[in-house]
Formats: sequence, C-alpha cells, structure tokens
Amino acid sequence: MKFLITLTVGLILTFGHQVKASEAYYEAVIGHIAQSKLNGTNIDEGYLMEVELKRLSHQFAIESISILQKYLPSILDGVASEMRLQSDKEYKCSLLEGSKIEDDC
Repeated sequence: MKFLITLTVGLILTFGHQVKASEAYYEAVIGHIAQSKLNGTNIDEGYLMEVELKRLSHQFAIESISILQKYLPSILDGVASEMRLQSDKEYKCSLLEGSKIEDDC
C-alpha cells in the first residue's frame, strides 16, 4: 500500500513538471484541428484519439519505469526483511518443536 501511494505521488509530481511542454503540444494540435476545420478538411477524430492514447500510455509507462527504478532498492529491502523474519520464525519453531516453550509457533 505504501508503495502505491509513493508511486502515485511520484507520478503526480512528474506530470506536473511536464505540463508546460504539454501545453505547447496541445496548442499545436488544437490549432491544426481548427485550421483543418476552417479549410473544410475532414479529420478522423477516432484516429486522432487513438494516437493520443498511445502517446499518453507510452509517456505513462516511461515515467512509471523511472519511478520504479528510483524506489526499487527500498522495495527490495522491505521484501528481503520480511523474508528474513519469516525464515527466523520457521527456524525458531523448528528448534522449539517438542519442547514446552512453543512460543507463537
């Protein structure tokens, strides 16, 4: 859960920095559409949406990979710690097996 919150915050911050670059892109696209409509040229809105969705999904994937790369060491440390604790508990329980001290095993 903590990882998902961190990932979400990271993505929001990353997208915030790219807003200015996106503004210029969208101004150009909207200008092209408006000019095409004024000239009477037909525009395939479905294709335009498809290309835009592909562009956004690619951008999201690249940013997600960067965030994962940044936080992966912390995630792996947490997983390794949990695995060590589980291994220690299993070893402890195997040592206490058959004794009167079967503490949370």
